[in-house]
Amino acid sequence: MWKEFKQFAMKGNVIDLAVGVIIGGAFGKIVSSLVADIIMPIIVVISGAVNVEDIKDLAYGPIKYGVFLQSVLDFFIIAISIFLFIKFLSRFKKKEEPVVVEEKISREEQLLAEIRDLLKEDKDFFRKNETS
Repeated sequence: MWKEFKQFAMKGNVIDLAVGVIIGGAFGKIVSSLVADIIMPIIVVISGAVNVEDIKDLAYGPIKYGVFLQSVLDFFIIAISIFLFIKFLSRFKKKEEPVVVEEKISREEQLLAEIRDLLKEDKDFFRKNETS
């Protein structure tokens, strides 16, 4: 059982996934800091609120829409950042040339295609003679 687990854990996809999760967590903290420490204070100045906590405390009864707005802003910044990062990485990706695959048809298929074409020509020939 240990051997099977070791083989599973050492597969490239699992290790790549683990690295991605760790980097994603760290990236999320950076974006949260960007939103809380840089963007939200700018929004506070624009909106005229006293501080960032005032925006987080925006609520209509039990509905705290200030926290929701900050979460939505976090999401959009993360989505835009990931998009730009992937676009940046795709520039360095090696461009693959399209592979042209030639189908080799058998002798039987070739003969059947020729027979089909001859029958089609005969059919067209008889149609022309009927209308004349």
